[in-house]
Amino acid sequence: MNSKVSSEGSKLDGLKWVVVVAIVAAGVVGNSVYSEESLLYRVIALLVLAGVAGFVALQTAKGLAFFTLFKEARSEIRKVVWPTRQETLQTTLIVTVVVLIVGLLLWGLDSLLSLGVAAVIG
Repeated sequence: MNSKVSSEGSKLDGLKWVVVVAIVAAGVVGNSVYSEESLLYRVIALLVLAGVAGFVALQTAKGLAFFTLFKEARSEIRKVVWPTRQETLQTTLIVTVVVLIVGLLLWGLDSLLSLGVAAVIG
């Protein structure tokens, strides 16, 4: 029974993706055809078409998997321990100092090598 439902869903998924592509194409063509209309109306129409296309895409297996992944990613982001302002400032200061020191070392090495090459070449 479940295999029939999943196989029927997969058969209809192709058709649903064709509908999504048709809706997006209609939005692109409609936006260029009605280019003399107000930008506000065209943006509203494109948002509505994007919403409808998104709704149809979410009815497919891949669309549902994407939505599930999106929800799980949001829950993982909430678990992250973000650094405090002081930690961020200290880390930024350390990185800046290290970059300046390495830059000065590379500048000094480049200067010494330039002097050496100039002495050899004459």
